[in-house]
Amino acid sequence: MVLENKWQYLRSIILLRDKITSFSQYPFSLPVICTLETLEFHPRVTFIVGENGTGKSTFLEAIAVAWGFNPEGGTINFNFHTRNTHSELYKYLRLVRSAKKPRDGFFLRAESFYNLATNIDELGPDLINSYGGRSLHKQSHGESFFAAFMNRFGGRGLYILDEPEAALSPVRQMALVSRIHDLVRQDSQFIIATHSPIIMGYPEAAILQLSAGGFETVRYEETEHYMVMKEFVNNREKMLKVLLMP
Repeated sequence: MVLENKWQYLRSIILLRDKITSFSQYPFSLPVICTLETLEFHPRVTFIVGENGTGKSTFLEAIAVAWGFNPEGGTINFNFHTRNTHSELYKYLRLVRSAKKPRDGFFLRAESFYNLATNIDELGPDLINSYGGRSLHKQSHGESFFAAFMNRFGGRGLYILDEPEAALSPVRQMALVSRIHDLVRQDSQFIIATHSPIIMGYPEAAILQLSAGGFETVRYEETEHYMVMKEFVNNREKMLKVLLMP
């Protein structure tokens, strides 16, 4: 399956290394940052994967804020904040944009989605309607995530998602893959940080794996997420014996 996308909005980023005074301090000390110069994105879907603590969320947050999104998530128009915890990395990124401008966009951040839902309620019924007409707080965590994907994501947009699988069952993760595909066909671009082997299985995507050496482009079957999950499912009893040894 090959899908053309002439609507790539974010082509690449450049780290302004000459403006950084020290790579020994966070977040510049992260391997993903201190080894970074230029990073190109897939015109449709780019996955950023890696172990906890490698800097996926920090990196994704910086891209989103540099684009103009609120650090806690939402569309460009959201400006609420509950706690100012985002790093200053965004100030040192140069975004290489295409001539095409997105009509839509959203930064979904799993850890602050509750705060986003609260702000939507505070802004009133007109905004709630764009998320399906029902308060996100009156739905389960997974339902509220999915309501945003299905109702608020309108196509021809740049969508930056940080661990969207956090509240989704495996079935809903597969439904999200289908939704991503629908939106790609509507001229959308996605940048997604994820641990989900289901979501990162979307075909024809770029998978950028973070390690001590920085970014590495890998095939789906080469990701640690896929290999560990496959090994566990195929050899559950053997692995549990090892994991549960006294």
